[in-house]
Amino acid sequence: MNELIQNFSVYVLPILFAITLHEAAHAYAAKYFGDSTAYVQGRMSLNPVRHIDPVGTLLIPIVLYFVGSPFLFGYAKPVPVDWGKLRNPKRDMAWVALAGPAANLLMALLWMLFSLALVAFHVNEDFFHKMAQAGIIVNLVIFAFNLFPVPPLDGGRIMFSILPNRLAYKYGRMEPYGFFIVLALLFLQVLKFWMVPVMTAANFLLQLLVSPFTFLLS
Repeated sequence: MNELIQNFSVYVLPILFAITLHEAAHAYAAKYFGDSTAYVQGRMSLNPVRHIDPVGTLLIPIVLYFVGSPFLFGYAKPVPVDWGKLRNPKRDMAWVALAGPAANLLMALLWMLFSLALVAFHVNEDFFHKMAQAGIIVNLVIFAFNLFPVPPLDGGRIMFSILPNRLAYKYGRMEPYGFFIVLALLFLQVLKFWMVPVMTAANFLLQLLVSPFTFLLS
């Protein structure tokens, strides 16, 4: 039990940062493209309390973790976006949706740089090294998961935006069932066939970006 608690403590900050900046990025992008709904409601904030859903962010992941579930699942409080207020709703929807995963990719890069900084400054505390790795993994997971092209996930919004109008609105009818589709794919472990390649590609890109620093430290 102590080991479980220690491992869980390693993930707390990375998860809080990951969900907070993901949702704040959605809010910022929405405001930039013309919808201030999230801004008015205080969601364009780096305060994690404003984005935490008591059930989705805390209860479900904690219970799944401590019961040894083969998969972890959770969600933050969705940022409210009035798509009709965007200057070009169908086009701008893609940018607003993409802002969240982009924030996670950026955070994965920052955690990777933090990991390299620990090596550069000869920090031997194992906790911080584990936290840096957790930060990379958590953000890559959230990045890949949210890009899965099923509404209401961000990937579904992006797909809706790029499809021709007639196909887009047919595709959008899937949204009421999207949550259950994703849950089923998670439970059946089918989603890994999307997650693993996307995470691998993203990690490869980040490794290329930090390769000059890695070379200097080698």
